[in-house]
Amino acid sequence: MNPAPFRILNADGPSRWLVTCDHATNRVPPWVGGGDLGIAPADMARHIAYDVGAAGLTRALSALLDAPAILSDFSRLVIDPNRGEDDPTLLMRLYDGTVIPANKQADAAERERRLARLHRPYHEALAGLAARHPARCLCAIHSFTPQLRGRPPRPWQVGILYSHADARLGPPMVAACRDEGWITGENQPYDGHLEGDSIDRHALSQGRPNLLIEVRNDLIATPEGQSIWADRLAPVIDRVLTQSGL
Repeated sequence: MNPAPFRILNADGPSRWLVTCDHATNRVPPWVGGGDLGIAPADMARHIAYDVGAAGLTRALSALLDAPAILSDFSRLVIDPNRGEDDPTLLMRLYDGTVIPANKQADAAERERRLARLHRPYHEALAGLAARHPARCLCAIHSFTPQLRGRPPRPWQVGILYSHADARLGPPMVAACRDEGWITGENQPYDGHLEGDSIDRHALSQGRPNLLIEVRNDLIATPEGQSIWADRLAPVIDRVLTQSGL
């Protein structure tokens, strides 16, 4: 029997929050290229393969918020769960200067196989957890690299991303983070709206309040850093929701 392509924590946690981690691991299932995408181990340890530190931060936030959490258990390079099924970047062939050989020749049948065995089961499980609370809110946890190859350094410690379609929590969270003294990007280092992504699918389309938090990965690369940032973020996340009156 194939293992589930996700991990669920604290499924019955009473919090309104559901904490998600789309890019939790760099694991390649053995049925994809024999467990090898054809790139160097150093590249598999980079941000291109997963969100460094995000899984540990998610686990810590789940405990502090007493909230359920779901974490993917496959590399974003195998198939990206934070992309819609029609997104051209679903299977990346080139990412931040690294060619992905196992994806270069992946055909429609291989794409469908990965969707069926990894992407869809993850989203079905996420949808099920989201539906357990009638007033569910989503908090998506990601991390970003301090600098892409050939690009300027990114100064932010934290980025808060939100869609123009739902700005109920994003701007207040930006303000709250800045009040804490953190260098905070508003829809930085990425734009906050991507059609078909996890927030679009499980929050925006359902009318659920949501946050997408990006933490610079050098700050959460260790268990100590993950614990520090979870302790910092958890009370701010709860306070912003409470003060919103949602």
